[in-house]
Amino acid sequence: MAPAKPLALLLFSLLLVFPSAVFAASVLAIDYGSDWMKASLMKPGVPFDVLLNRDSKRKIQSSIGWKGEDRLFGSDAFNLAARFPLDSFSNLKSLQGAAIDSIQAHYHAKISPATLVPTERGTVAVKTSSGAEWSVEELVAMQFAYVKELAEGLAGSKVYDVVVTVPSYFSQFQRQAVLDSIELAGLRPLALLNDGTAVAINYAMTRTFPETEHHIIYDAGASSIRATVVSFSSKTNSASTSASTPVEIETLGFGYDLAAGGTEFDRRLRLILAEQFESKNGKSLKGDAKAMAKLWKEAGRVKAILSANADSNVAVESLYQDIDFKSKVSRQTFEKACADLKPRFTAPITDALTSAGLTLNDIKSVILTGGASRTPMIQAAVRAAVGDAKIAQNVNADEASVLGAALYGASLSPQFKTKEIKVQDIAAYNIQISYAAEPKTPESKPRTIQTPLFYSGSKTSVKKTLTLKRKDDFSLRLAYKDAKPEFPQPISEIQLMGVAEAIANLTERGAKEPVVKVTVLLSDSTIASVVDAVAHGQVKDDSIKGKLKGLFGSNESKATEDGSSEVPVPTAPAQEEPVVEYKPGNIQLKFVETPLSIKPLSAEFRAEARKRLIDADKVELAKRKTEEARNFLEGYLYRLRDLLDGEETTPFMEFSKESEREKLAELHEETLTWFNTEGDDADQVTFWAKREALEALEKPIQTRYEENETGPGALTDLQQALFAGRMFLTSARQNETEELAAGLTPRFTADELEWVEKQLVDNEKWLEERLEVQKTLAKNDDPAFTTAEMKARGVTLQTYVLKLMRRKQPKVKPTSTSSSSSATSTSTSTSTTRAAEETAPPVHEEL
Repeated sequence: MAPAKPLALLLFSLLLVFPSAVFAASVLAIDYGSDWMKASLMKPGVPFDVLLNRDSKRKIQSSIGWKGEDRLFGSDAFNLAARFPLDSFSNLKSLQGAAIDSIQAHYHAKISPATLVPTERGTVAVKTSSGAEWSVEELVAMQFAYVKELAEGLAGSKVYDVVVTVPSYFSQFQRQAVLDSIELAGLRPLALLNDGTAVAINYAMTRTFPETEHHIIYDAGASSIRATVVSFSSKTNSASTSASTPVEIETLGFGYDLAAGGTEFDRRLRLILAEQFESKNGKSLKGDAKAMAKLWKEAGRVKAILSANADSNVAVESLYQDIDFKSKVSRQTFEKACADLKPRFTAPITDALTSAGLTLNDIKSVILTGGASRTPMIQAAVRAAVGDAKIAQNVNADEASVLGAALYGASLSPQFKTKEIKVQDIAAYNIQISYAAEPKTPESKPRTIQTPLFYSGSKTSVKKTLTLKRKDDFSLRLAYKDAKPEFPQPISEIQLMGVAEAIANLTERGAKEPVVKVTVLLSDSTIASVVDAVAHGQVKDDSIKGKLKGLFGSNESKATEDGSSEVPVPTAPAQEEPVVEYKPGNIQLKFVETPLSIKPLSAEFRAEARKRLIDADKVELAKRKTEEARNFLEGYLYRLRDLLDGEETTPFMEFSKESEREKLAELHEETLTWFNTEGDDADQVTFWAKREALEALEKPIQTRYEENETGPGALTDLQQALFAGRMFLTSARQNETEELAAGLTPRFTADELEWVEKQLVDNEKWLEERLEVQKTLAKNDDPAFTTAEMKARGVTLQTYVLKLMRRKQPKVKPTSTSSSSSATSTSTSTSTTRAAEETAPPVHEEL
């Protein structure tokens, strides 16, 4: 048999994509600061970087405000303060978990004209000029929700899990406030991560530590200055590589100062500017909220300039009573005003080393981070304290914390494969548990027993169990041991119930001295809480195994109270009474933990606040969608106007009829008039309906132009497909003749080749007729055939031909030398197969 002739086919190339739904987890990280917040999203397939806001900025001002009914975020809200100072709210971080009469609230009143009011819990809320009141938790939640929306826009899916950074000095009340805000924002907290630890994770991600190293993370931010002593070590084994060697990060100590951050710099610089204005104009700015808000913004700008220059010009238009303010401030003047703060710049470093039990000689480097670390007087103070050789600026001062938090969040999720990093953080404060001692006699004076539970520097994510000899219900109290001016001492009260019944039950079962065991957890977010309470005792083992042990004796060790083991000497059972076997017995106790001092949001308030935030989001989303529809219509109206007023040689004029232009111009004028007179009050649906009506008139013109551009290429493709199909058919029939002559079953059936022939004839006739019609049409007439029609015909033919060509060539059958009966059988079998092929319908696949 002659080989099949090669087919020089020129066919379409089609790519069929079958997308599969892959649900990949997303982890959001938020570094929430007093002045700025940064965010980062971890999701498979999304580049790992800092999240951009709607203005494509890498950081967002931690501000929220209202302009009438419109809610604003970031720089829009911050800039609003110059016009509406009572409706723009910044520096909310220090108010998280703070009482209305706290030093944080009093300090905030010095830097902001915002009206602070108490909540039902005695915490801080703000009051807008319209009279609406929002708690700090709600305001921060709105900012978190704003970041969540940005993240979902990038991820293309919902985002729920989040890691939020907090200062190491945050108390349990402040941390709980952050957790409440996270929940109100519709997010799930994976962890609250100390910001110094977050920077350490970012630092360690691209490094290994063959030997243990100690570094100080020096974070000079807006609200405070923090120093964290961190230990880095790499634990290697035989299977480890440089890329897979796990790194252990352990926080050893930290120090902080709440009065020497960037916000205090801004406050003092604003005072300098206010004094200059008053000395020049003889008018005091005190009490004028707008003027002070303008100066606050200018102070922040001047501070940034003085970080790199010896002096800075000051210019504020219409600062007060239409008076423009122009002046100049030198770095020397600024630093003189902050001279009393200089010793406080380095005090956190000393405190951190002391709490870690290390000296400066043990420190390899001091890693500078935080926006205020760029301030020359801070850098000079730190360099003087630790020496130039130890200063390290090898992390991004603004973004190291949020990127480290994102990496930490990814390490908590099985969806991500990151470098293995083990983190061990510590508590900031001493926590104790106290309870009333049981009176020995009715005349005994009440006594309170205080037991240290977690010391400052204790490791987090650990449990401690307190053993108490009690017979009746009683209460415990968790509290900070040392008084701090920033927050109160009492944390929570725990009421234990059912103690008497449980103790009696254990006594009946043979327990001699049953006790109560209470377990307290210090979580990885540094929140202490009771997680378990049981009545415990060694009770008789009434099981068969226990009775057998008692009958024959036991050689098993028994743990004593001091942790040692006691092995009994076996004796002859016939000479002694059976030994009574005991086993640990626990009875779960009910307990209720009630927060004290600054309480978290109640379930009722959370539900109501969540609804308020969702309603606000819906209104805002509807406004944004309406504004987008309005902008689309406005842009479309201007584009149509340019098209209608264009020259005769433009494509729009060439492919449109005069009657079509007249109808479009009439509707365009009508719509433009409506837009200018009634557009401000229209809704989203109306805007889109107006645009769709115009598009319906323009679409035929646009279609003609597009067909003129794409039609020739589609025509060429169809003609080539017909040519290739005709070549295939010719070759296939020639091969069929040769296969039959060789006694083989043809590769293609008659029905299949007839179908190809029919398709070729139909398409060739259709194309010839359409081409004749097309020759008579002008550019502004609808085309005789479309690109889509030509492509559909070509693809249908091409798909079927390709399927036939992929069929394997039939094998040559061996010559039969069997008897006539065998030959008859073979002939019958071949005939049956051929008949089946001839009656089977051709495979017709259309795309």
